Amino acid sequence: MDNEKFNMSLRKFLKQVGVTSQQEIERVVRERALAGAGTLKVKMVLTAEGTDLEHVVEGEIDLG
Repeated sequence: MDNEKFNMSLRKFLKQVGVTSQQEIERVVRERALAGAGTLKVKMVLTAEGTDLEHVVEGEIDLG
């Protein structure tokens, strides 16, 4: 395995996940006028086809 190629590909994927997730959260908050409405509970589930990977991250975003 080429570790450098793997790491670059992984970083590219994670950057895409981060950027697009932020955009979608901002869109929902804006469209539903949630700003200032306490917190937004969020959950991210990562799976990988052909594996048993299921990584769950849960949290809250302060809506100010």
